[in-house]
Amino acid sequence: MSIDGQKSLRKLPQKLLHKVDQKVFDALYSRSLVYNTCWEDPAVDRRALELRPADRVLVITSAGCNALDYALTGVARVHAVDANPRQSALLELKLAGIRRIELEDFYALFGDGRHKDAERIYRQALRVQLSTFARAFWDRRIRWFSDTNPRSSFYFHGLSGVVARGFQSYLSMRPTLAHGVAALLETRTLDEQRETYDALVQPHLWGRGLNWVLSRGVTMSMLGVPRPQKLEVERQHRDGVAGFVREAIEYVFRDLPLRSNYFWKLYLQGRYDRDCCPEYLKPANFTALKAGLADSVEVHTCTVTEFLRASRDPITRFVLLDHMDWMSSYLPRELHEEWQAILERASPGARIILRSAHLRPAYLDTVCIGGRPLREILKFHDGLAWALQPLDRVHTYAGFHIADVPA
Repeated sequence: MSIDGQKSLRKLPQKLLHKVDQKVFDALYSRSLVYNTCWEDPAVDRRALELRPADRVLVITSAGCNALDYALTGVARVHAVDANPRQSALLELKLAGIRRIELEDFYALFGDGRHKDAERIYRQALRVQLSTFARAFWDRRIRWFSDTNPRSSFYFHGLSGVVARGFQSYLSMRPTLAHGVAALLETRTLDEQRETYDALVQPHLWGRGLNWVLSRGVTMSMLGVPRPQKLEVERQHRDGVAGFVREAIEYVFRDLPLRSNYFWKLYLQGRYDRDCCPEYLKPANFTALKAGLADSVEVHTCTVTEFLRASRDPITRFVLLDHMDWMSSYLPRELHEEWQAILERASPGARIILRSAHLRPAYLDTVCIGGRPLREILKFHDGLAWALQPLDRVHTYAGFHIADVPA
């Protein structure tokens, strides 16, 4: 057999694996609520965006937490855009709750993740506020908030929630590790937290079993990470996805205060704490949203390109998360069209923030608009991005990028 033939045979399994992973991701994404909470730090976003009262923000909806966070700054409009109608349905439910119920019931649903009267509240107060799709979706799933199992929670449902629930099961089989995690949640200083992690958690957390699970394509798909992002991580980290995740987790639990890290605490315990939760769950902020700030949020179920082409609203701030990573591999033509629509609809000087599995995503150099690559068209603030990246309490993205459209 020729050398070229041998190379082709070696490539075939990878191509097949790529197709299988893509089909798994597509199947899961097209049928499921992927994110039950936002996995991007809005405190970092606010500093990067420098939001002003006149701003009109486009944000990928995800779970809607950050759209509500931006609304709290008093901006003119927040357009929450997502192609997955289930993510829109979750934000619709939150908006209905803000408008129709009081804080204690709202916090039980979205803070504790469970309410004994969830189905009654939904039928009597929330359902009427929802779109047709959202109503049908929650008619079948409102029980996620009212499961009779005292250890259950809304945050153990949806794809990312299933992974979190799987970790809870893992802890139940590892009592020594479970004790260490419980002790970690009780720490009060960063020094105490670091010592607890090093002594009681780290020695019992990492092993072949967990490394194997983290390296599986289906696990990453359930966390909303498609194969192209997984491959980017593997290219940049010698220990692959498991090594990257370990590095991220050790930074989070050794170098960032857990007391204010509601992202990771949520999945460790299945609920938020009153003093450690997203801004929209805090009493004064909930009152402000109910008094009118929530009215600035508009929910759109469509692609970014579809929204921009249909809207005449000039956008001054774009929060694009990491969706362009997988578009660059699966939908390169659509990615080009999206950037074209962004630049056409953006106000002069509009700011864009995006995250990536790559420190320097290739599409910023390969996507050309008017014959010029994005890297030349946009003005990047690499210094600010590098300064903010270490403060990110989630810390699961290799790249954070801030750029301005030409004025």
